[in-house]
Amino acid sequence: MSPNLAALGYLVAGVCFILALRGLSHPSTSRSGNRFGMIGMAIAILVAIFSLRHAGFGTYLLIVIGLVVGGGIGFVVAKKIEMTAMPQLVAAFHSLVGLAAVFVAAAAFLNPGDFGILRADGTIKGLSLFEMGLGTIIGAITFTGSVIAFGKLQAKLPPAIESRLGALKGPITTVMSSKPIMLPARHAINIGIAALIVLILIWFMSAESGFAFLLMTLLAFAIGVLLIIPIGGADMPVVVSMLNSYSGWAAAGIG
Repeated sequence: MSPNLAALGYLVAGVCFILALRGLSHPSTSRSGNRFGMIGMAIAILVAIFSLRHAGFGTYLLIVIGLVVGGGIGFVVAKKIEMTAMPQLVAAFHSLVGLAAVFVAAAAFLNPGDFGILRADGTIKGLSLFEMGLGTIIGAITFTGSVIAFGKLQAKLPPAIESRLGALKGPITTVMSSKPIMLPARHAINIGIAALIVLILIWFMSAESGFAFLLMTLLAFAIGVLLIIPIGGADMPVVVSMLNSYSGWAAAGIG
């Protein structure tokens, strides 16, 4: 697909997303808004697939498998879910968006040549490293924060899962309880971790360190949990809206 045609396709997809947001802003137009969102995403996926360069049969096969498996799971889950459980479903979907951003960043760091982000001397471009770090940090926070939000909205784990947790049952059920968990000096802890993440991001950009990338990711996972556990289940719909924004920033950050 030519660059001009791809740009046109993405423009049409973007317009569909804008119309989707407008439609979803009111119950009477939510169905049409949802349709616009589906059409826009379908166009964006098709343009991305047909814009691939030097892609062999195996690449397209993996993409098709991912679309079939992911789309199939999403369809089954969405058909079975009750409308009253929609906030939980949205939180779960947001967690996957954040995790996807982390995986894309990791793939770009491990295979920079395939992403076209190498300088002439073989090092990764500074802006690309910043994008990786930003997408990873926001994506990791979105993932763990959304998982906690899901647990607080659900208020209990399925019996089949709960019976297999063993010694982890107590800590997990406590963290995912709808009750807020107030850690002592939690604000100082969060600020300290956030400052440490920024310092590690600078280290990662200057040294292209895999250890720095891993440490930055783990700390972002941790702060995602710490930011959400002090909030009660009754306020989770607001938190889910915030995490929705985070998932968008994570995708934008990773490019």
